[in-house]
Amino acid sequence: MNDAELLFFEKYPNALPLYEKLKERILDEITGVQMKVQKTQISFINKHFFACVSFVKVRKVKDRPDPWLVVTFGLEYKVESSRIDAATEPYPNRWTHHVLISSVEEVDDELMDWIKEASDFALRK
Repeated sequence: MNDAELLFFEKYPNALPLYEKLKERILDEITGVQMKVQKTQISFINKHFFACVSFVKVRKVKDRPDPWLVVTFGLEYKVESSRIDAATEPYPNRWTHHVLISSVEEVDDELMDWIKEASDFALRK
């Protein structure tokens, strides 16, 4: 973990284990991933952006657990799942999905399947 990543979690230190688990799985299960730490998100990139983590407010404060972290990924279709907190179609056939996670157990095979599919989709752009 580098200084930029640690600084990103300065206001939300309890979310760091969520990120560490997700990052570990992404780097272990998807080849050719680069990362970019920005002010509002940490992006995972192959040829293009395919996923990120952030603290975007997809739920009201009273509905957010502690800790929490939002995982965002893009697919060519809308995922129908109760786990998806928000989905938008900024471009035709490009859906952005936001999933709020609050435990390392939620970094599960279902979430990783969506992220892997997002990585494959990004490679085809």
